[in-house]
Parts: sequence; C-alpha cells; structure tokens
Amino acid sequence: MIATAFLSAKNLRSTIIYDNVATVVEPAFQDPGQLWITIADLKRATGFELKPQGVCREELCFPLPKARRQEFLRKDAGKESFNLTAFARLVHQPVAHDETRAVWYFGLRADQRQGLASLRAPDFTLPDMQGKMHSLSDFRGKKVFLITWASW
Repeated sequence: MIATAFLSAKNLRSTIIYDNVATVVEPAFQDPGQLWITIADLKRATGFELKPQGVCREELCFPLPKARRQEFLRKDAGKESFNLTAFARLVHQPVAHDETRAVWYFGLRADQRQGLASLRAPDFTLPDMQGKMHSLSDFRGKKVFLITWASW
C-alpha cells in the first residue's frame, strides 16, 4: 500500500529539461506520450508564453495552426493547459522521455541547430572563362553550384 501511494505521488511530478535547465512541474493531466503542463509552467520551464500571435519568447514567436489548436491547448476545470510535446513536433524539436523517472528532455529546435543550410559563403569576385568579372552576390536569390579545386 505504501509502495502504491509512492508510485502515485511520483507520477504527479515530472522533470522538464529545456535549454539544459531542469524544472519540476506537475503535469496538468496524464496523457500517454504527451506532456500537458499549465500555462504558468510553460513560462517557468521554457521561457515561452502564450500570446495571441502564438507561443513566444521575447521576439521569437511560433504561431499555432488554427485548425490544430486543440492539439496544443486544452481547458479543464477552468484551467488552460499546453501540450509541450505537440509544440516540440511543430518546431522540429527532438524529445526524449524516461517514463520511469518522469523526465522529459527537449533538444534544440530546428531554428537553433546550425547545419549546412545555414552556412553562408562570403562574397567574392572572380573572372569567368572570357575574363568577365562576376561576384557571388550577383546571384543572390538564385541557386548557385560552386566547384572549387586546389592544387595543394
């Protein structure tokens, strides 16, 4: 009986690790594989808050698709809760969940990851085969295929 009470109490709290900061929250309600938290805990655990334009942190805002609003927001007993795992899917953020320990880890959002698509080549000017000079910036907004070669 004591073990059952302990397990029930244990499931009432979850730890969210967001931006490498751990915050203990009480999920708004249980939903397997989903983390529903209060709007206050959203702000406390992630720094994001719900605004008319979407889910925002300072100047960064992610609009919630109107057709899928119920996927992100739920009202129960007059309290509004937010589905943090649905938000992670929306912003292409990996999530790891340890159900036994009630820990949720949220990795970097797509806008935070620096990949090949975010690298920019410096502007340069080179001659073509006829000697006419061209700058990379002349082709801004167009696809460019660069071939480089070095003799060393």
